[in-house]
Amino acid sequence: MKRFYEDVAVVAEAGGLGLRLDGKPLRTPAKAPLLLPSRALAEAIAAEWRGQGVTVKLTELPLTRLASTGLDLVAARRGEIAAEVARYAGTDLVCYRVEHPPELARRQHATWQPLIDWATLRYDAPLEVTVGILPITQSPATLRAFALAVESYGHLELAALHLATSAAGSLVVALALIEGRLDVESAFAAAQLDESFEIEQWGEDAEQAERRAALKDDMALAHRFISLLRVANPLVRPSTSSG
Repeated sequence: MKRFYEDVAVVAEAGGLGLRLDGKPLRTPAKAPLLLPSRALAEAIAAEWRGQGVTVKLTELPLTRLASTGLDLVAARRGEIAAEVARYAGTDLVCYRVEHPPELARRQHATWQPLIDWATLRYDAPLEVTVGILPITQSPATLRAFALAVESYGHLELAALHLATSAAGSLVVALALIEGRLDVESAFAAAQLDESFEIEQWGEDAEQAERRAALKDDMALAHRFISLLRVANPLVRPSTSSG
């Protein structure tokens, strides 16, 4: 799409901070005003639009796209999306370990067990751990505690959590990233632990490397998005009660 504007401004509006392109409000794909609660996030999104060249490239507007997802899709399907995210707790990858090879088993325990311990204390949500791939059943109280934690996030925060959970394949890893327990590098390492171990043994092809880079980019975007929201708008922390 050819660039159709010159000036980008952040403007206080009723209900938040909006962006104006040559004085016209920037809107989401659903035509809703792009209103944001954090000036830091609004300015970062404005910088994305200012940084466009002769053509506007959607791939270079990641914060804009994630904010639009929160305002358009998450707001309209909040219950469905919160439930989708919370379901990861029932089969979270950090709960499934191996016996062999021993080195991988040691790495899994060293990396994942501290996250399980953190989640147990943070959300009053103890998780069962098993060896093998056969599914285990987590307690209803634990699943409810994770559901309450997910439901406590607002539309924009939930959009970021959904992105992080999908990229990590783990709600525990995603929550640790969103809550500041892990940085992006550590979250990616935890989520990709098994695959990274296999790559050490057999190598990595170009397609695999591209896919892993995309997953890491998604985690980084979710983390940056939340960090910008928190500059002036700390998240309401999920309750530590299991309900």
